[in-house]
Formats: sequence, C-alpha cells, structure tokens
Amino acid sequence: MKPLICDLPYPSVESLTKDVRSGNIISFAYATLRGELTATLQYTYHHFYLSNYDAEDAQLLMSIALAEMKHIDILGESMLKLGVSPKYVQYPNTQAFYNTSTVSQSTTPQKMLMDDIQGEMNAICDYQKMLYTLKNEQIEAIIQRIILDEQLHLETLKKMLERYAK
Repeated sequence: MKPLICDLPYPSVESLTKDVRSGNIISFAYATLRGELTATLQYTYHHFYLSNYDAEDAQLLMSIALAEMKHIDILGESMLKLGVSPKYVQYPNTQAFYNTSTVSQSTTPQKMLMDDIQGEMNAICDYQKMLYTLKNEQIEAIIQRIILDEQLHLETLKKMLERYAK
C-alpha cells in the first residue's frame, strides 16, 4: 500500500542548519494533540471500523495514515537538524507527554469522515499559520509541500463522505 500523497517531491531536509525558532514553530505539527501523530492514530483507528462497511475505503484511510507518517518523518528529521528535539508532547516545549485524548473515537462512517475532514481543515489552517511566522524559506517550502498532501486528503475525504451521505 502506498501513502496518499501528491505526485511532487518533498524539499530536501539535508541542508537544514540550526534554527531553533523554526524548529519550535513546526513542532506544533509534529506530535502534539493536533499534530501528525494524532492524525496517524485517528486514520488507523477509523480504518479498522470502516473496514466493516467498505474494505476499499478502509484502505484509503490507511493510505492517508501512511502519508501522515511520512509527514512525521519529515518534520522530525527537520526538527533535529534545526536543533529541536522531536519529543512526543501535548504542546511544544513542555514535559506534558503526548496522549490520545484528541484522537476521534467515532465508529460510524459519516461521523468518522466528518471528524477526519475537520482534522484536515485544522491541519491546513495550522500549517498556513506557520507560514506567516516562519522566516526560513527551506522550512516554508517543506510546509507548503505538506499542505498539498493535506489538501488532497481533504478532497478525498469529502468525496468519500458524499458516497456515504447517499
């Protein structure tokens, strides 16, 4: 199974150098309560329940989870190069470790998809806010590329929801 991502390369993280400010900004998308880790866990959970309704759609949710895992990898590697530890915390720069309290526990197709759509809209909004505060063009390019994937996920989920609404 392949991740559901745009057919465009991700900018390289190889040449990133220490920039703690940018690392702290992108850490919000990494493994916080509204970050990529939460999205990965939510899509995986919803995949299990959606398989009771439609195996193909369930696999589609898992392919989105794989894309979110790719984002975790890119963000974590970027954070390390920028000089920020990629910790699993509720909020950046805290010792309040990550928990699953914001992972949707919905089990019906329409509610799961609505929760997933809301998650993608939040992610896009959060990434766009980051772009306003970032001053590192390399990181901006990475975030812009991730946004393209999130927009693809949003459109895919909306189409799925239309089918379940009928």
